[in-house]
Amino acid sequence: MKNFFRCKCPITSALDIIGDKWSLVLIKQMLFEGKSTFKDFAQSPESIATNILTTRLKMLEDFGIIEKQKLPTNRKTNIYTLNQRGLSLIPVLMELTFWSKHEVIEFNPDLNLDEKLEWAEANKEEAFKQVTDNYLKHKEALLNTK
Repeated sequence: MKNFFRCKCPITSALDIIGDKWSLVLIKQMLFEGKSTFKDFAQSPESIATNILTTRLKMLEDFGIIEKQKLPTNRKTNIYTLNQRGLSLIPVLMELTFWSKHEVIEFNPDLNLDEKLEWAEANKEEAFKQVTDNYLKHKEALLNTK
């Protein structure tokens, strides 16, 4: 993995992993939209090509951001879930949301801004914890479905 990185800069190195067009979209879909299967991601409105989807999921797995497991109710279906390293990106995703609310809205007035966003921005730590807890409950339910 050492040769994967362009330089020693921490920001550039993080962007080498999650700075492409799709990685944060996939993480966002897992975290906020409950997506977990290849089919879920492939059928999303963002329209990711299946070859790119395969590559991105593998890369996120290789870097320990997501885990691939078999769906308990259908052993033929793989599910992808965020692990602790993936969950540590929650503040990054939420800060991007806050930034979009203030800086991108001018260019994309149709942004989907949830009414809870004001509260989340004013109560960041509590919001980060709430998002984490909600995802972990979703993940547990997904993995414990018999």
